[in-house]
Amino acid sequence: MASAQQNKQELDEKAKQGETVVPGGTGGKSFEAQKNLAEGRSRGGQTRKEQLGSEGYQQMGRKGGLSTTDMSGGERAEEEGIDIDESKFRTRNMDQNK
Repeated sequence: MASAQQNKQELDEKAKQGETVVPGGTGGKSFEAQKNLAEGRSRGGQTRKEQLGSEGYQQMGRKGGLSTTDMSGGERAEEEGIDIDESKFRTRNMDQNK
């Protein structure tokens, strides 16, 4: 039976050859790198939502959804008269430091 160390070394080798050995770890060149990538991707959106709060996160999504290859979401919202409340983009940590 393979030890945990041997298993990690095998996964490291596969990762170096370009295989994805951890779900969500695409692009990592080692087992540890892929593990870190997968953790970051799974927590990224949730962390941002916690920082901005639900309303800020929704406003940010609205603005991002309006972007095109020709103009940013902010430019398009302004052009089409869509109201985006950027005051809600402030993170909760920033508000607490004031």
